[in-house]
Amino acid sequence: MTKPLLSALGGETLSRPPFWLMRQAGRYLPEYRKLRQKAADFLEFCYTPDLAVEATLQPLRRFGMDGAILFSDIVVVLDALGRSVGFREGEGPILEPVRSLGDLDGLGPERIPEYLDPVYETLRRLSRELPPETALIGFVGAPWTLAVYLVEGRGKTDCGRVKSWASETPGEFRKVIDLLVEGIVSHMINQAKNGAEVIQLFDSWAGVLDKKQVLEWVIRPTAVIVRRFRQACPGVPVIGFPRGAGELYLDYARETGVDGVGVDSTVPLEWIRDSLQPVCTVQGNLDNRVLVAGGRALDEQTARILETLSGNPFIFNLGHGVLPETPPDHVARLARRIRDWNGA
Repeated sequence: MTKPLLSALGGETLSRPPFWLMRQAGRYLPEYRKLRQKAADFLEFCYTPDLAVEATLQPLRRFGMDGAILFSDIVVVLDALGRSVGFREGEGPILEPVRSLGDLDGLGPERIPEYLDPVYETLRRLSRELPPETALIGFVGAPWTLAVYLVEGRGKTDCGRVKSWASETPGEFRKVIDLLVEGIVSHMINQAKNGAEVIQLFDSWAGVLDKKQVLEWVIRPTAVIVRRFRQACPGVPVIGFPRGAGELYLDYARETGVDGVGVDSTVPLEWIRDSLQPVCTVQGNLDNRVLVAGGRALDEQTARILETLSGNPFIFNLGHGVLPETPPDHVARLARRIRDWNGA
């Protein structure tokens, strides 16, 4: 059976576009909140295959998405490289920041295959348990975004330290990026070898950079990653998501070699259709706040996205992740609207 998500990433235009949602598993689901209580902290949850498999499957049982995204976190790469990561409720990941090249001593990608084997075990189990039409999506953080966490020590930040380092001593900062590239490529390859059929590359902090910086710290490293991954795992598509890139989404699509580009909710649909879809498959871009609101606003925005983008290779998704306050009934409503879509 051909999986709709893989067909769309292969350049096919389908009568009903496939869909999945970023953060489709998580706190908005009551069954997830109950499951989460079984682990002492969030990383333990991610590293416990029984829990991570169940969390991955929960939204599929309710909503029947065309893609199942591995339940994990982008910062597991930093943890595996040797920079211990913790989580604080309401704050996200916290780690001892890297402020000089000396802080990189002892960090390396050689630990990744063994250290992250619980994540790969989750993928192995999911590849056996998913419905035959559902694609298994792995993911990883992009170099710039992981550098934000590594240098700032947290995610809720103005990125002042990391931007200063990148601007003032770019030769030094490039060594940070190069280390992260090695870790990212290793994690992507290991995910694909253990069952992931698609890899999404999250660059959640791309929007804080100007054009020159996006080219240097987002597009160029991503192009290296995609080329090296494709050499090791030919045929496994990559979706890039440089959130907040604006018109630079087009440069990203052209220069990185990704198979699909996820776009955020600020990007005009007509521009996506006319400029971006001729280059690659597009994924997006419903406003996650509209999903929280539900009702007529959700119906109208869903229809507008489908009417504008479904005439070309397209995967329906959000412009960012499902918010914790999202009513599950609204996700069910969205799933029905997409499934009932016939292009009319």
